[in-house]
Amino acid sequence: MTAEPVTTQQPATPAEVPATVRASLSPSRAADFKTCPLLYRFRSIDRLPERPTVEQARGTLVHAVLERLFDLPADGRTPTAAGDLVAPQWDRLVTEQPELAGLFGDGDEPAAAEFLRSAAALLEGYFAVEDPRRLEPAERESLISAVVDEELLIRGYLDRLDVAPDGALRVVDYKTGGAPREAFEARALFQLKFYALVLWRTRGVVPRVLRLLYLRDAEVCDYAPDADELLRFERTVVALWRAIEQATARQDFRPRPSRLCDWCSHQALCPSFGGTPPPFPTQVATDPLRDARSRPAPPGADE
Repeated sequence: MTAEPVTTQQPATPAEVPATVRASLSPSRAADFKTCPLLYRFRSIDRLPERPTVEQARGTLVHAVLERLFDLPADGRTPTAAGDLVAPQWDRLVTEQPELAGLFGDGDEPAAAEFLRSAAALLEGYFAVEDPRRLEPAERESLISAVVDEELLIRGYLDRLDVAPDGALRVVDYKTGGAPREAFEARALFQLKFYALVLWRTRGVVPRVLRLLYLRDAEVCDYAPDADELLRFERTVVALWRAIEQATARQDFRPRPSRLCDWCSHQALCPSFGGTPPPFPTQVATDPLRDARSRPAPPGADE
C-alpha cells in the first residue's frame, strides 16, 4: 500500500469542478434515498425544515469537543480537559446555530444542565475505547470529495483520519447513539465506505481500517475494505444516483415504511401515516455543489 501526502483534497471553488459534473451526493442524502425515497424528496427536493432534536444536538456537541480536544498538547488530552470543553463548545454552537437555543424552554436550566452532563458522559465512553494522548490525527472534520462516473461529485465530512507511519489510512467515525443495531450499523458502514471510496479515488489508497466508535456503550467496530469491494460500492453509488434522477424526472418518490419512521420529522406529510406530500416543486435545484442543503450534513447530525 502506498500513500500520497495527506491533505484535504476537495474542489475549493466551482471552477475546479470538472465541467462534466452535474450533480452531487453526500452519504447522508444517499442513505436517505436508500432508507425511504420520500424522505430523500422531503429533505433534498422540497427542503422541508427540520427542527434539531436533543439527540442530534448532543451528537454535534460531542463531535465538536472531540475535534477541539486534539488542539491540546498530547499530555493535556484528559477526561477532565474534555469535560471542561463541553460548556464553551455548546455556547459556541448556540451562537452559530441559534435554533439550538430552542431545544430547552425558557428558564429550564435543569434540562439544559442534564443535557451537558449527558454529553460529558458520552465523552467518558470515548476515553474507555481510545487514549487520545497516543494519537495525532492527520485530519479532523475534513470535507473530502471525488468525481465518479465523470458526472457525479461525491463528498462528505470525515470525523477523523489517522495515518500510520507506513502510510496506511484509518477512517474514524464517532457515534453517540446506542450500540450497533442492524439498521443503524448498515447505514454507518455505508457512510464509511462512501468516505473510503473518496479517499481511494483521490489519493490512490484503500483505507486499511474503517472504525466506528460507539461512545454510549464504549464499543469499537472495525471494518477492512478492499479495492474490489470499493469498486462494487462505486457502481452502487452511481446506480443509486441514476435511480434518484429517474425518480426526479417522474416526480415519483414513494415512502418505504420501516422502524426508522419513528424518528422521521415528516410523518404528517407521509401517505403511510395518512398525510399528503406538498406539490412537487416546479423547479428543482441543480447546483452540482449542493445536495439539498448548503453543505453536507454536519458532524453528529445523523446520530
